[in-house]
Amino acid sequence: MEKGTVYLVGAGPGDADLLTLRAARLLQTAPLIVHDGLVDASILALAGPHARLISVAKQRARHTLPQEEINALIVREAAAGHNVVRLKGGDPFIFGRGGEEAEACRAAGIRVEVVPGVSAANGAAAAAQIPLTHRDHASIVSFVAGQCKALTEQNWAGLAGEGRTLVIYMGVKTAPGIAEKLMGDGLTPDVPVAVIENGARSNMRVLRCSLAALPDLVERERVRSPALIIIGEVTAQPDAALAPIAQEYAE
Repeated sequence: MEKGTVYLVGAGPGDADLLTLRAARLLQTAPLIVHDGLVDASILALAGPHARLISVAKQRARHTLPQEEINALIVREAAAGHNVVRLKGGDPFIFGRGGEEAEACRAAGIRVEVVPGVSAANGAAAAAQIPLTHRDHASIVSFVAGQCKALTEQNWAGLAGEGRTLVIYMGVKTAPGIAEKLMGDGLTPDVPVAVIENGARSNMRVLRCSLAALPDLVERERVRSPALIIIGEVTAQPDAALAPIAQEYAE
């Protein structure tokens, strides 16, 4: 039996219009789509009428499917001759664990193709009209995860501050620790911060505050995932079109 191919496909930050043409075509023809919980319903609606959709999202009745089981699932289906679209929010290789899934496929002799997507950072920042780099404010941008492992084990020294932009994925639950960590590394409490909830979606919120006020903002406004935290002077340059949003939630 001929083995199928696993396509690691980036779904982008949420807006179906931001999919690549390659991603859209694969969704329309794939017999099986294994998707994360944060993939927007408008993107899943592009699946063909006979496609099987398998969610590996967190549900109340069980924990998130362990990564090892996701790896085994896509390998098993491809080994049975099925082409599999593994649909992931943002880009598969930016905090999407796509590297682990690609390794599992290659180890099993399964052909794998990576279809990049607009990253959550790029897509959300663009939707909020926050430039991650700016000639006057930031020539360096760094991406970190606020939840992949203990914050104390991560070295963020030098990633934030003058001339730098720091983008934090998965940082909502650890916002107090993030603020404490960065100020402990020497950032001043008044460094500007933006929190983008549901970036590039119809219910997007852009919340702005200082670094010291970040924990209170997240709690007061009940920020929920998917959300990104952007730290740096670029967040203090709101576009005129977004000024009302920025003002409403300003600290």
